Amino acid sequence: MSRHLDENIGESADDGLHDGIDARRAQWARELPDLDTRGMAILGRARWITLAARPKIEAIFASYGLDTGEADVLFTLLRSGPPYRLRPTELYKSMMISSGGVTNRIAKLLKSGLVRQVASEGDGRSLPVELTEQGLIRAREAFEADMAVESLMLEGLSGDEQDHLARLLRKLALSLGSSPSME
Repeated sequence: MSRHLDENIGESADDGLHDGIDARRAQWARELPDLDTRGMAILGRARWITLAARPKIEAIFASYGLDTGEADVLFTLLRSGPPYRLRPTELYKSMMISSGGVTNRIAKLLKSGLVRQVASEGDGRSLPVELTEQGLIRAREAFEADMAVESLMLEGLSGDEQDHLARLLRKLALSLGSSPSME
């Protein structure tokens, strides 16, 4: 292995842990020894983690009769606090999706009785969406179950390691300009 690779994959060489990303980086080090592959070490693993976690999280949502998009709307309304009501524009900005995407999600949730649209003072163009009592219960239960599963997924890291990783990921997200905004 080149000295450059040893420096770049030191995080796994030091602790004795190796994964498929390390193997790929070793292959690239043989083929292109001067190429820095630290981006793969971080972003490749982030992608793999997302792909590995997604089915478990989606299964939780499905157990509550929701898909990921519907859960996103319910959770956004729930975290907005009482009266758990937002305009569709506020929803789509908060969720970083298109207005058409949020409209489709709202339509499904209206049909299932988990949200309702309420009359608005002053602006008849955009009816606010709010959780129904059933929607509030379902949102809370599904979110709590989701957080329990995500906590289990993180058991391989100590509490301090989880906090450190969260800080580093926040810093990376902000540097990329891709951190979710809170509007």
